[in-house]
Amino acid sequence: MTTTTIQRYAAFTDSPAGGNPAGVVLDASALTDARMLEIAAELGYSETAFLTERDGDRYRVRYFSPLTEIPFCGHATVATAVALGPGEHLFVTNAGEVPVTVDTQGTATLTSVPPVVSALGEPELGALLAALRWDAAELDPELPPRVAYAGAYHPILAVTSRERLADLDYDVPALKALMTGRGWTTVQLVFRDSADTFDVRDPFPIGGVYEDPATGAAAAAFGGYLRELGLVADDATLHLRQGDDLGRPSRITVRLVASEPGVRVSGTAVPIL
Repeated sequence: MTTTTIQRYAAFTDSPAGGNPAGVVLDASALTDARMLEIAAELGYSETAFLTERDGDRYRVRYFSPLTEIPFCGHATVATAVALGPGEHLFVTNAGEVPVTVDTQGTATLTSVPPVVSALGEPELGALLAALRWDAAELDPELPPRVAYAGAYHPILAVTSRERLADLDYDVPALKALMTGRGWTTVQLVFRDSADTFDVRDPFPIGGVYEDPATGAAAAAFGGYLRELGLVADDATLHLRQGDDLGRPSRITVRLVASEPGVRVSGTAVPIL
């Protein structure tokens, strides 16, 4: 029987005690879908990345949470790229092609597929607020609710208070059912601390995880949202703080380049030994 080598990394951090843990399987060519899902469930991390094919620096990558396959995952992409080592890599995901560059200091930068931003209808917004146990009066009018995509779909809700963001106590069955029905991967909850710095949290019940400590796919979607709504300059660098409320601080850098349709997301990753 062939032994599957599973590596463990914490992404968007320089400490194994921070960031978002991810499983990485660099050779999953012999694994079935069922076995990949089983491995992801055994690890219990938000996602595990599986490289099922390789052609030079071009890799077919699939992402599994403990409950289901996810089309694209940012933190597992960063972890996998760092595990591959410095250089330029091209990940072929279920959402499309994602180039990733890793520098000699261990920082990975992915460029997302072109983002898409759409309206969040009143019925969906009402159901989402009810599941979160939030009130519409707490929302930030400067950052209106939307659904954003950059490889996976994420509704975006911003609040005016950091305390409201810190007090997360949602209805798990209700939110999971709503997200499953709408095809949403996580919910991007936001507090704007300054012009370029945001605190974010991401419930992830459809993956079998109460909350994601760092969500690169949602960070890319959020960058697309800010650009689409004209809330930042066409060329901008944004800083996202995530995981602090879970005791796993994560730091995500989002870069918008006017000449590029995709969104750059950068972070470090370190092995979990």
